[in-house]
Amino acid sequence: LENVTEAATNGTGKVPSTPEGMALAYGSLVVMALIPIFCGSFRSVKHQQQQKASGEKVDTMTSKDAAMFPVIASCALFGLYIIFTVFSKEYINLLLSSYFFVLGVLALSHVFGPLISGLVPASVPFETYHLHLMKGDKDKKDYIINYGFTSYDLVCMGVCALLGVWYLLKKHWIANNLLGLAFAINGVELLHLNNIQTGALLLIGLFVYDVFWVFGTNVMVTVARSFEAPIKLVFPQDLLEKGLEADNFAMLGLGDIVIPGIFIALLLRFDHSLNRGSNTYFKVTFAAYFAGLMMTIFVMHVFKHAQPALLYLVPACLSAPVLLAFLKGDFKALLQYEDHPSLEEKEGTETTEDKKSGKKDK
Repeated sequence: LENVTEAATNGTGKVPSTPEGMALAYGSLVVMALIPIFCGSFRSVKHQQQQKASGEKVDTMTSKDAAMFPVIASCALFGLYIIFTVFSKEYINLLLSSYFFVLGVLALSHVFGPLISGLVPASVPFETYHLHLMKGDKDKKDYIINYGFTSYDLVCMGVCALLGVWYLLKKHWIANNLLGLAFAINGVELLHLNNIQTGALLLIGLFVYDVFWVFGTNVMVTVARSFEAPIKLVFPQDLLEKGLEADNFAMLGLGDIVIPGIFIALLLRFDHSLNRGSNTYFKVTFAAYFAGLMMTIFVMHVFKHAQPALLYLVPACLSAPVLLAFLKGDFKALLQYEDHPSLEEKEGTETTEDKKSGKKDK
């Protein structure tokens, strides 16, 4: 939810130092936006396969969730606006920074865990641990927490905690971006849309949300500039003049990455379901996202005003797979695709199979 409140604020009110600095800043933001979608999409395929192999219960966004999401996001955004208006920003941001510090360490550990664990010296003993919290007695018990980890995971968490402390103390833009990228990759990987219809409903709802709060009020821009938390990617436009101490930032909200990203990840899983040996729908929609992001930056540069990025990203990401499906004759398959068939369909299939088996027995 916090990610969505930041969506669509892509610039500051300051004048860039030089055209070269501005080009470097926005070019870097585009690259940083593409990386989480690309990596998170392929990680989502692996995550889906692991869930199916383990028989784990899958949590996916329903159509009702998608319809309510813009309403909940609007309430949260306006609530933050009122809080920042009434109370001191310093204390609010201190509380939010502490909250995101914990989330950031966990997100970094999930993303960089395999890499850091591979660099741990062999002299460090490898031990396995399990953290259990149960409710009930032995006959009827329910696990509230059932978490397994290793000594290498603890080393990884320690390294990630150092990055989190760096952000907490210095609020440096590089630390902010490391945490923001980790949040975005985790979001695209773990937030699953079950079908195209739910994805379209979510995107269209947030399209309206984005346009209203950016063009209709000053709420979005005010919150974005007051909110000091790693829920946006930033890059200094005066980097060439001031180096790492630059402070004239261009910014892109994580909502502009994660929301289209989970839709693009769904299309990659659809590609895999077709078993054609290509990721055509993913590639085309990924390219459409890039084009929409470039259009956002262009319009913002021309009109010198923060733009609701989903105004350009949603039409691009929705039209690209639909047109491609019409051209390739996959439109029906696209509409019918589901990551995880609904319970009703499963029950219907089981009933049919039972009938068939009954006939065979006779």
